[in-house]
Amino acid sequence: MSILRELCREHTNLNNEDIILLEKIAVSLPMIADLVRADVFIDCITKDPSAAIVVAEAKPNVCDSMYKDSVVGQLALRKNEPAAVRTLETGTITRDLKALTQENMDVNQNVAPIRNNENKVIGVLIMEQDITGKLNKSRHMEMLTETNEQLTRTLMSFMNVENSLTYHIDDAILLFNKDGIAVYANPKAESLYMKLGYKNSIFGMHHGNLALGGNLFERVFSKESIEDFEANIGEMSLQIKYVAINQDDKITGLVMMIKDNTDFKEQERELISKSVAIKEIHHRVKNNIQTIASLLRLQSRRVESEYVKKIFEDSISRIMSIAVTHEILAQKGLDEVDLKDILFRIKENTLFYKVANERKIIVRIKGDSFIVDSDTATSIALVVNELLHNALEHGFKGKTNGVVEINIQKGHMYSKVIVIDNGSGFSIYDKSTDSLGLNLVKSIVKDKLRGNLSINSDTNGTTVVFDFKN
Repeated sequence: MSILRELCREHTNLNNEDIILLEKIAVSLPMIADLVRADVFIDCITKDPSAAIVVAEAKPNVCDSMYKDSVVGQLALRKNEPAAVRTLETGTITRDLKALTQENMDVNQNVAPIRNNENKVIGVLIMEQDITGKLNKSRHMEMLTETNEQLTRTLMSFMNVENSLTYHIDDAILLFNKDGIAVYANPKAESLYMKLGYKNSIFGMHHGNLALGGNLFERVFSKESIEDFEANIGEMSLQIKYVAINQDDKITGLVMMIKDNTDFKEQERELISKSVAIKEIHHRVKNNIQTIASLLRLQSRRVESEYVKKIFEDSISRIMSIAVTHEILAQKGLDEVDLKDILFRIKENTLFYKVANERKIIVRIKGDSFIVDSDTATSIALVVNELLHNALEHGFKGKTNGVVEINIQKGHMYSKVIVIDNGSGFSIYDKSTDSLGLNLVKSIVKDKLRGNLSINSDTNGTTVVFDFKN
């Protein structure tokens, strides 16, 4: 008795005919796993409707599997694999839904229903692909050639089976004999060629009439390894794969597999366009901000009052801290930026304008490096610019050297920035210490960053801590 049969009898309500159909389909799993380069499973609903059970599996030979051990006989719970249970319940195909495997790995699942002759869902075909990026996928593709004979037997044995597994694959599959005649085409292949303008069934057509990308049958037929390439047909972007079929050390046929990447390529083009647009927007914003700063500098040169000049300088400094964020965003073409990069730029700008040659003030930036959105980056840039400005302006009176340390600490829900100096300290209640700047800091932290601010200052220096929501 097969393991699949034992599991179905013990954990499901399937009858003998349904189990026989699943056993026939399970035979073809290894071939499917190699063709789609993914781990493939058959799950069936258990007597408990909130869970399914894995009754068959196949790991790909042409790339690394995500599984160390077999998961046949293990349960797929709704909370971990919603796609599997959903398709079992509704009979609808589920594509690219995140799941958690029995070995606690994040994967994307494509799930299709398996139906019996009465159109009742008796199981699901699951194809899983890694989304962690941790797998080594550098195995030689020629490994598939070593299993061609086995794949051929499997292929020929199930091509004529009703409810064949290829009916549930979201890729077009065609099988050509040694004369180049299409002797099999799954529904996805028929649908794809209809989109390309073919009016009649492609079954029985010669490869010359079905080839995409200008490949001659004789050339691809003579290759024993996988041939994989892309072709653009009209507005469609297709990935085409050929696998030679071996029987008794002779090439007797050819499998052609076609994946329609049109939607993916369109999304890719949209992302590129969006990236270019974001770059241009941030570039223009940066230029406009720098123009404003230049106008303020010109105006400040016409002012004789040192007090007014200082106000101009402070305003220019604040404006330039905003420009720094947009400058980095313009370079990357994203609406997100590394917080540490921003603070390094703020440090350089502030030191350039605020530290006189005779003073030796060292500013250090340490801690975590992580990504924040542009609004958060701009707000933090303004706050840190103000705190650094205050430290250099008021924190080292009577001193010719000192250290300011900016520490970034990433948290799960809230992150924080700590600005510490070893200066002489200052009174945060003294209006002469630029109360406008401190009020600005308090306002931004509270209203923009939704965080808290604390300031402690004495003769040993000043410590300012503020947090913000991730």
